[in-house]
Amino acid sequence: MTSMETELKSLRIDRSAKRSDEPKAVSKLIAIAVVVALLAIGTTLAYRKLNAATPVHVVQVQSPVAASSTGEQNILTVTGYIIAAHKIEVASKVNGRVAWIGVDKGDHVKAGQVLVRLEDDEYRAQVIQQKGNLEMLQAKLEEALHGSRPEEIAKARADVNQAKADLSDSKASLDRTKQLVEQGVLAKQQLDDAQAKYDADAAKVNSLQRTLDLSVLGPRKEEIDQIRGQIDQARGALDYAQTQLDNTVIKAPITGTILDRNVEKGEFITTGFVGDKGAKGYIVTMADLNDLQVELDIPQSDFPKLGPQQKGTITTDAYPDKKYQGYVEQVSPEADRAKATVQVKVKVENPDGLLRPDMNATVNFYNDAARQPSNETAKQVIVIPQNAIQNGSVFVVVNGHARKVNVKTGGTSSNGVLIESGLNGGEELIVGPPADLKDGQKVEIKS
Repeated sequence: MTSMETELKSLRIDRSAKRSDEPKAVSKLIAIAVVVALLAIGTTLAYRKLNAATPVHVVQVQSPVAASSTGEQNILTVTGYIIAAHKIEVASKVNGRVAWIGVDKGDHVKAGQVLVRLEDDEYRAQVIQQKGNLEMLQAKLEEALHGSRPEEIAKARADVNQAKADLSDSKASLDRTKQLVEQGVLAKQQLDDAQAKYDADAAKVNSLQRTLDLSVLGPRKEEIDQIRGQIDQARGALDYAQTQLDNTVIKAPITGTILDRNVEKGEFITTGFVGDKGAKGYIVTMADLNDLQVELDIPQSDFPKLGPQQKGTITTDAYPDKKYQGYVEQVSPEADRAKATVQVKVKVENPDGLLRPDMNATVNFYNDAARQPSNETAKQVIVIPQNAIQNGSVFVVVNGHARKVNVKTGGTSSNGVLIESGLNGGEELIVGPPADLKDGQKVEIKS
């Protein structure tokens, strides 16, 4: 065998040796996989055990809000409600059934605009009746002022002349009868009859003469004055009836917004006191929403901080980024003994269409301070609840975990503690954190 053949033989692979090494390699791989699996299981168990040892707290959060900014010194922060400075309940002056209603809740109306019409048939009939009575009395006055007509005076004079002629005949008959009775021709009874007829004719002449005299003179001044008084009375009754008719049309007393509508078509309206059922006492409630106030109950301990027309910045829960300016417009002359507060009303100087009565509103009262130089950083004051602070720090929720934040306080107000630094506003602040809560601990937010 040549040397070259010997070298080629040495380069051949010994397959029998490889087959004998394969079981050893597989066993080694299996052992490694088992160790890795055991380590993963142990890590998982340890993590679960660690989490089980650390309880998850359910916490309540609140977003702090900025209370003041550069150039203002916050002195007091109070929460109250927005109210209409002048709320009006529009009622009817007459009783009646609603025939038509032209407004609804939320409508804007102008002063003098018709809101409701009542059925007016009865009131129109009363106006017509009073007009007729007035016209009758006016005609009677005209008659009295003009006196009797010439024809009436002539007739009265003719009646007097006829009565005098009858009286002359009666006198002649009476004289003849006396002579015949004295001569015994006639009985005394006939003389009595002649005398009675003469007396009756004389009385008739006197009566007709007085009638003639009154016709010539006309009515007395007192009679004319009496008729004029009756006319004034009738004119007043007509004006009242017309006013009642006009009151069946109910108009808006001011320019404003309808806050509530209390009636529907067909309901009966009354001017008297009514209960929850039956007739209604008022039509609508309205107010001028350009004249708004914030009603506040100021604790007596904080009341001395406010001066006359104290300025303040107003914010609402509904629109926290919207700020309004205001000042103290009205202070109650007496305190509330039960609540130990004094009621204060703050006028909203720049209201808009966003504000609504009964909205929550926070007023940050401030004193004007000297403005800082332009190179100084503007400071922001945050108001948070007292129970959110623990040893000069607070907890906020970040990605489901509690994070401890050191804060700098700047005094207190009726709503809590003023924070000068450490919070920016808008964080999820944990209110009343548990005593064992730690930085980085997982928490769940209470709904």
